[in-house]
Amino acid sequence: MTLLSILTALAGGVLIGLAAALLLFFNKRTAGISGIAAGILLPWHPQESVWRWWFLAGLLVSAPLWTVFGGEVHILVETPLAILAGAGLLVGYGTRLGGGCTSGHGICGIARLSVRSIVATLTFMFTAGITVYLVRHLQ
Repeated sequence: MTLLSILTALAGGVLIGLAAALLLFFNKRTAGISGIAAGILLPWHPQESVWRWWFLAGLLVSAPLWTVFGGEVHILVETPLAILAGAGLLVGYGTRLGGGCTSGHGICGIARLSVRSIVATLTFMFTAGITVYLVRHLQ
């Protein structure tokens, strides 16, 4: 690990925290990506859709913008796009069923010392660890 990778990871974390704090301060909303996206797909309050579109646009534009400023983007997955899209839809559906995603629980919920978010994040991480172990060691 190089100093540059440490600094870029630190800067990314600061930007994520800043975005979550600004969204909470100005919009009184938690930066849970699944909730933000669901608010666009199911517009309960159409006047709230504008900030949701801007937030998601910022997520989509971040990687290309990073390359404009000289950063590198490494794509490590060789899975076909259709399978990735299907997996993404299943994850999105699961996060709605589970009442939140890693960004909402892991970043915003833990910062608020929410017991529900702490338990959810521990569950996400434990499940991810088991999945990685199974995929890498039992093939």
